[in-house]
Amino acid sequence: MSWLVLLVSGAFEAVWAIALERSAGFTKLGPSLVFFAALAVSMSGLAWALRSLPLGTAYAVWVGVGASLAIVYSFATGQEAISLLKIVFLLMIVGGIVGLKLVS
Repeated sequence: MSWLVLLVSGAFEAVWAIALERSAGFTKLGPSLVFFAALAVSMSGLAWALRSLPLGTAYAVWVGVGASLAIVYSFATGQEAISLLKIVFLLMIVGGIVGLKLVS
């Protein structure tokens, strides 16, 4: 259950990162509210998962999931150009997350 909570929390990390960018420095109310709500969910889930998972592995997975989803979002919305090397490096991040889970 801790791994599932951690993965969901990592997804909410991507949500708050995207909302932070869209908030334009907290000058837009809607994205700012999404940022704070997603931040609370993300941090709460991470804190809960850390009760039973090792810090280093859990934090790396949380950040990796959030970063990976944020990159995929940027690709999907056209904010960032897709290249073969970017995809290779994204797959390396995902591979690292899977590897950390497998050796835990």
